[in-house]
Amino acid sequence: MNINRFRSASVLAAAAGIAFFCSSALAQSSKPLIPLDEYMNGLEIHGAQLSPSGNAAVIGTVAPDWKHSRYVHDLWLWRPQHGTVMLTQSGKDSEAQWSPDGKYIAFISDRGTAGAQAPGNEGEDNGKAGADKDKPGRVWVMRAGGGEALPLYTGPLDVHSFSWSPDSKSIYFSVETPLTRAQTEEIQRDWKDVVRWREQERGDLLLRIAVIDAIAANKAVPLPYAAEKRKKKLSATALPLPQDASIVTRSPYRIAQLLAAPEGEQIVFRTDSVSQRDERTQTNEIYVVSTAGTAEAEAKQLTHNQGRESNLGWSPDGKRIYFLVPAAGGSVEQSYEDVQGRIYSLGPESGHITRLGADYGGSWSGYTVQPDGSLLAEGQTGVETQIYSVKGGHAEKLAGLAGTYGSLGSARQGTSILVTYSTIQKPTEVYVAQDAAHLADAERVSSFNEFYTKFAAPEWSTFEWKSDDGRTIQGVLEYPPGKKGDKHLPLLLLIHGGPADADGNRFGADWYDWASYAAEHGWLVFRPNYRGSTGYGDGFMLEIQKHIVSRPGKDILTGVDALVQQGIADPSHMAIAGYSYGGYMTNWLITQTTRFKAALTGAGAVEHAANWGNDDMTFDDAWMLNGTPWQQPQLYQSEAALFQMNKVKTPVHLVGGGSDVRVSTLEDVLLERALDNLGVPHTFLMFPGEGHSLANNPWHGYIKVRDEWKWLEKYAAP
Repeated sequence: MNINRFRSASVLAAAAGIAFFCSSALAQSSKPLIPLDEYMNGLEIHGAQLSPSGNAAVIGTVAPDWKHSRYVHDLWLWRPQHGTVMLTQSGKDSEAQWSPDGKYIAFISDRGTAGAQAPGNEGEDNGKAGADKDKPGRVWVMRAGGGEALPLYTGPLDVHSFSWSPDSKSIYFSVETPLTRAQTEEIQRDWKDVVRWREQERGDLLLRIAVIDAIAANKAVPLPYAAEKRKKKLSATALPLPQDASIVTRSPYRIAQLLAAPEGEQIVFRTDSVSQRDERTQTNEIYVVSTAGTAEAEAKQLTHNQGRESNLGWSPDGKRIYFLVPAAGGSVEQSYEDVQGRIYSLGPESGHITRLGADYGGSWSGYTVQPDGSLLAEGQTGVETQIYSVKGGHAEKLAGLAGTYGSLGSARQGTSILVTYSTIQKPTEVYVAQDAAHLADAERVSSFNEFYTKFAAPEWSTFEWKSDDGRTIQGVLEYPPGKKGDKHLPLLLLIHGGPADADGNRFGADWYDWASYAAEHGWLVFRPNYRGSTGYGDGFMLEIQKHIVSRPGKDILTGVDALVQQGIADPSHMAIAGYSYGGYMTNWLITQTTRFKAALTGAGAVEHAANWGNDDMTFDDAWMLNGTPWQQPQLYQSEAALFQMNKVKTPVHLVGGGSDVRVSTLEDVLLERALDNLGVPHTFLMFPGEGHSLANNPWHGYIKVRDEWKWLEKYAAP
């Protein structure tokens, strides 16, 4: 807990702290251990948003649907008088936005539509009710009090982003520029199923539809053959757009986020790569376009830098635009480099950019603009993520609770703020505070993951050590319940991905972060925040350049050495694990030492040349290794595990997504072939249809953890 809160408590309460800690530890050790079936059944919170008045909130969740081998995306509505209740139940609804007047909620869903509901839309489901062959994500609208949701349009256009107009009368949305009938016929005739790499990529249209007209069209009973008549009226060269849609502007890139100004007639939007492979930063920029009148307008480009802008926001008066460049998202001020998250403001007229909260030494991960124009932001320092008030270049931490805050948002009117909050022992839930001054007293408004509290939770502490060059490194230790302070514990080294991330005082329980499960079942879990991690200053991150695995590797191994030397870890029962960048590190470290009895790795590269070509973030790889493969061939080889695989003796459990483009599946195949050639005990699980995040089928994540646990127990357990 935050020490400032204790200072306002009574002397008696402060004196009772040690006794409380002991009784809490005893209570944890007396609770039952969580079974894997329960552990993997948690719910993630995505996209919670307060209503304009602050007296309600819409909450997006993602939960496993084991019966149908999928994840379901649902929306929930919280009101003080009714609590939190389910708002939608299609299992496909996300990215909800309140209308500025608070009367409607719009969201994206790929639920099916009745093709003839909106008369005359080209290509709408072949006129068959419920048909939805390609399952595009459309914008849907419903009244905030509940009731039937209706699609903004019924054609097969897949929405990329959307925003309400400030008067709540229209919705702006972006879609890939559709093909005309003539273009479609030409492709079918000349190219068949051939993919023309890059050549067939198309940018986006930014469209506008009046909401009331769209709702009326959906409620109207269409005349017989209305859709067919509409199609016949369209020429072969006409764009097949929704009947009531108008084009605001065009972009050669994908419009990944857009936001209408609260005052004035402007929309700000940021672009992304059409293919969504981030090969160069030039595709990630910010634009503004006028919405005055009905004629198509030309957008004005506001940024020209090597940063990956995100999280757009407006000042209440519409005179400033805010944005975030996330950790390892490049640089606004100079050439590309991986630094911590930064917040900026931008003048839409002048294009002048100002960095906010520059004096803060941690990493910004989110922010919200309050009705009075002030800024609150989420900042990570070390193992804590707290809320700060940002004024110009300065930042002041609000009085909150120790742990991790996220999903920060504020109401358009009033003072209410919304956050998610968790600690290692407290599962993530949604909280609402009456204002920023009462963050520590925020009311919990959800109980999605309360079932976790029935089971034992790990005890934990931070751990610091000196690396080989004298640099202080910090990490987290998670102990089995009731075992904090014990010696010679079996050790699981669990390495976070990124590397622009950091393990800390937050809850985790899924296929990627299962540290608490291992700790609850008897393992001391060591989670090092090696160089390259966020929360320890820009210099700490930058020291990884040119030493993509060797520098972090030394930080990690010296931490393991310290745990052994202090008698905390049992050197005869140690295992190593990591996914994504954690997989990079696991693959590297088993070539550097044989101390680990088992290795669990996933989606990690073993070389960097082919990975540079296959990774969807090639500029980041090139920065890490100071150039392209032909510019730095020696560095690409010396920092790669592949060329030292003959040193590996550790049994390896390997997993990967069959459709991963962040770290190509071929890297997993390459590692498996090397292990097989060397005769090292190993197993390889490939999850079909999964990308880097294993987000399609919950059974894949369940099987991953189940089999990793078996491997751990087989080769490394006491």
